[in-house]
Amino acid sequence: MTDAIPAPVPSRIPVRGDGHFPVRRIYCVGRNFADHAREMGAAAPASKAERGQPVFFLKPADAIVVDGIVPYPHGTHDLHHEIELVVALGRDAPAGVLDADAAETLVFAYGVGLDLTRRDLQAAAKAKGLPWDTGKAFDHSAPVSELVPAHDVGALDALTLTLQINGETRQHGALSDLIWDVGDILHELSKLYALRAGDLVFMGTPAGVGPLQIGDAFVARLDGIVELRGEIAVPTGTGVA
Repeated sequence: MTDAIPAPVPSRIPVRGDGHFPVRRIYCVGRNFADHAREMGAAAPASKAERGQPVFFLKPADAIVVDGIVPYPHGTHDLHHEIELVVALGRDAPAGVLDADAAETLVFAYGVGLDLTRRDLQAAAKAKGLPWDTGKAFDHSAPVSELVPAHDVGALDALTLTLQINGETRQHGALSDLIWDVGDILHELSKLYALRAGDLVFMGTPAGVGPLQIGDAFVARLDGIVELRGEIAVPTGTGVA
């Protein structure tokens, strides 16, 4: 049986050393740094025992940007940056709920990315109790660096995230401050989804999120490991930004 239309080519991310990582699905974690939760007006847990449940949302796999060129999206006047650790899974999860201590054995590589957000659309949806999809899951909303194999990264707790816009530091946070670490998040995701090789997880952002304008240059770093350089370009197509 032949396809009625050509099969879409999957998004692929370069892997340091050799090859590319085909993206199956993009999971994102909201409010995973206490300081960012507070700046967004949400309560932050005082301890792990008070964490409750993580907030998850998804982006389409073709939202990936690997060359750093991000057209300003249509439909918004308030595009925001959110720097995040990106986790790439290289193995399918076994059936059932993953144990948090074993979950990280699924991890193939790490990178750094931006969870770009149409903040005005997200805020309007929140105010009406509606889903965030239009604020989060749009074209070019997931710029990401090359991926670095996990064995070359080492302990995450020693690393920090830093985002500069036009040379000014906007965000900086230690991965030791994550409310839910990688193992915790994969454990929680496995309660809801069948995790597979090719999945990405954007792990949440520290405080300091803010607006981006056409012409802004950004440098996102997983300090000492990898960086993502890019810029916000003029909108594409005929829509109105």
